[in-house]
Amino acid sequence: MAYTGFHMYSRSLRQSPPPPPQPPLTPTKMNMFQSVTSALDNTLASDPTAVIFGEDVAFGGVFRCTVGLRDKYGKDRVFNTPLCEQGIVGFGIGAAVAGATAIAEIQFADYIYPAFDQIVNEAAKYRYRSGNLFDCGSLTIRAPWGCVGHGSLYHSQSPEAFFAHCPGIKVVIPRSPVQAKGLLLACIADQNPCIFFEPKILYRAAVEQVPVEPYTLPLSQAEVLQEGSDVTVVAWGTQIHVMREVADMAQEKLGVSCELIDLQTILPWDVETICKSVVKTGRLLISHEAPITGGFAAEISSSVQEQCFLNLEAPISRVCGYDTPFPHIFEPFYIPDKWKCFDAIKKMINY
Repeated sequence: MAYTGFHMYSRSLRQSPPPPPQPPLTPTKMNMFQSVTSALDNTLASDPTAVIFGEDVAFGGVFRCTVGLRDKYGKDRVFNTPLCEQGIVGFGIGAAVAGATAIAEIQFADYIYPAFDQIVNEAAKYRYRSGNLFDCGSLTIRAPWGCVGHGSLYHSQSPEAFFAHCPGIKVVIPRSPVQAKGLLLACIADQNPCIFFEPKILYRAAVEQVPVEPYTLPLSQAEVLQEGSDVTVVAWGTQIHVMREVADMAQEKLGVSCELIDLQTILPWDVETICKSVVKTGRLLISHEAPITGGFAAEISSSVQEQCFLNLEAPISRVCGYDTPFPHIFEPFYIPDKWKCFDAIKKMINY
């Protein structure tokens, strides 16, 4: 089996050098928003060019991810912006081109759309259109993302697939405090503009032992969280925790062994790890909260079908959101919960 590996981006993405060896780290209890704060604190402390800006970040932001940073580093490095997402990203591009490490916050991922032109037509293409003479690779855009339990149509969207169609940027989604800090610092250090979506429902959901010191985790590398032999299960962000339950249910009720994979980086994504697993299991379930039509599960499904067709024992299954705006009172019916995913596994096993 030959794999195409990561997507190729010509000169629109620059290959980042491998990180240097890291000394032993000191862990402490943090939830996800605290781990994000810690990553931003590390960056401001070590990089005098780093600036953080967005709506309400000066007092800590809606989710408190920047709390205390303005008092510690000053109003010239952590500051509020007008309510204008296009302006926030446009300013970030300019700051990054001028040599700063620019960290922009979009208050909710749902509000990133006014900045779409700046991200897609400017940030993503800056290096390519200049023939690598100029770039805005030190720009990172953070945004709270995904279902929150009561966010409805304007505060629960998952727009990662929109940006997966755009060569020149990287798109990353963590599942936990440890991953949030390591992947965010990797995005900030990366030599390409990155979008970092933070699952807002997980900000206070769990506590992990997270190193106080800076560290990075590799981008574009999926993580196999649980080895299995019967079904490959792929998800990212909040949905990983749903799929953990599904994997346990499948083992207990069906005797089915699931291999659980956290994709982590949406773009460029880890084709090789997914295909290697599907060759072993012969079945693939992909689940995300975003609507099913044109969702990133469709790209994964297509790539796996092209490369692993003769290894598949059943059709690839996608369990995703519906093709409607995210509802409010009907949210429990909309989300791809463990029962829908469990039913999909039963159908694949019995195919």
